[in-house]
Amino acid sequence: MRITNNIILHNTSININGNKGNVDTLNNQMTSQKKIQRPSDDPVTAIRALRLRSTLSEIDQYYEKNIPDAESWLDVTETAISSMQDVIKTIRTQCEYGAQDSLTTDNRKTILTQLEKLRDKLYSEGNADYAGRTVFTGYRTNKKLTFTEDEQKTSYEIDQKMSYADLQEHRYYGNDVTVPGNQADVLDGTKIASPTQAAYNRIRLGYDSIDSLDVTDAAGTTTKTSANGSTVTISYNYTDTTGTTPVNKTGNMNVTVYDSYDKWLEASTKTPKSYDIADGEAVLIRNTGEMVFSKTAADTLSTNKASLDISYTKTGFTNGELRPEYYYNCTNITDTNNKLKYEKYDKDGNQIYQDIDYVVAANQTLTVNTEASNVFDHGLSRDVDELIDAVQRSLDAEQKVTDLNAMKKMQEYSSDDCQAKLEEWIAAAKKERDYANDNMQKLYNSYIGNCDTYLQKVNLALTDVGSKGQSLALTKNRMSNEQETMEELKSKNEDRELSDIILEYTAAYTAYQSSLQAASKVNQVTLLSYL
Repeated sequence: MRITNNIILHNTSININGNKGNVDTLNNQMTSQKKIQRPSDDPVTAIRALRLRSTLSEIDQYYEKNIPDAESWLDVTETAISSMQDVIKTIRTQCEYGAQDSLTTDNRKTILTQLEKLRDKLYSEGNADYAGRTVFTGYRTNKKLTFTEDEQKTSYEIDQKMSYADLQEHRYYGNDVTVPGNQADVLDGTKIASPTQAAYNRIRLGYDSIDSLDVTDAAGTTTKTSANGSTVTISYNYTDTTGTTPVNKTGNMNVTVYDSYDKWLEASTKTPKSYDIADGEAVLIRNTGEMVFSKTAADTLSTNKASLDISYTKTGFTNGELRPEYYYNCTNITDTNNKLKYEKYDKDGNQIYQDIDYVVAANQTLTVNTEASNVFDHGLSRDVDELIDAVQRSLDAEQKVTDLNAMKKMQEYSSDDCQAKLEEWIAAAKKERDYANDNMQKLYNSYIGNCDTYLQKVNLALTDVGSKGQSLALTKNRMSNEQETMEELKSKNEDRELSDIILEYTAAYTAYQSSLQAASKVNQVTLLSYL
């Protein structure tokens, strides 16, 4: 094959351009410290880079956004639950203190003040929020757990599932002494009250001051019973001897509705009047939200392990009260043209959970929220209210005895007749005081146990949040390691060490210079040089 000058020039040009291309490639790598500038430079490296970058982007989302967000949510939740725990412990401490027999009137007033302050902050922690989202209200993160102001026109129809296990003994006191205002009243023996006491089993509704007891018949017609002294029939389900609960196994019970304890007492036909319930029946006290059962009725419910679905309407809520939609199936009927129905339980009585899940790793989610019903027991507020009433009743009864003893020393009542009658008044007042003190002591002892139950619930919720936090910490550590590994793999796939590039660049540039020098020599020799 004959090699011509054109062939030599052509090959020389190709070599120069090749060396020049290497110099350009290495110059770009030196500037960017990347192996390739475009996918066509190395398709395999480019495809691997896309995959690694996509994986790293996912890990960054988990590690730098989702996990910190979940951590903050759990921190807010844990702080709120811990505060609730402190409140309950303080209430329990007050109960232990109040259960002592040696307390003075001033001591009881101090306890009363403490309980009133604790009542005001009972559920305030339930409104804790993270970045504007309330953490205890399930999916309704834009709503508060409690009413934040008095809403006297707000009305709900509430369905509350109860059972024989909710029965608790409670004492009812009537015929309180009214301190006479003048000599004539003192001498009027008919005005001397005879304080009474009665003990019944009751089921306490979630709210007091209810409007009516609502009963729906088989045809679906609902009757709202609110008239004082009116009677309505309710149904309950019960178990058979095998322990199962057939759908069609039900019993009926008459319930008489009274506005208050006073109205219930007035209905008594006994002398002196006392709290009476017809055998096998119950009464509902609207202003306290209590369904009180006769002994036979309570025994029937307990023996048959009965369950009741009690429906009632309540209008008017005060600041700090828990909103019913977070605890019961209910309907907000404030706007009759736009009723809002809320479901807390399904038709089988199972709680409908509203879990807020965070994706914290590939194929791994974490439920960050804790629902209010799992922390803030609805009965706690009712317990504190009853304690406050019991302490106040004891203080009032003690004051009556003090006032009557002071009257004995007054000139106006110095006659023998007045002194004798005042002794009868004092005896009645002391009886009321003894009843009140006994009730207060029993409530203190009873509610120490209740506080322990509430604390168990709060502690369980706190443990659950702590477990979630530990799980999240492990995931965070794993994501940190994965992020580091992916970044290292990405760097190995895309990046080059500057020192390596410099060495290669120096060699390539030297080769380029040599090719230029070689090309200059080739053009100096022609055929004429040999003629």
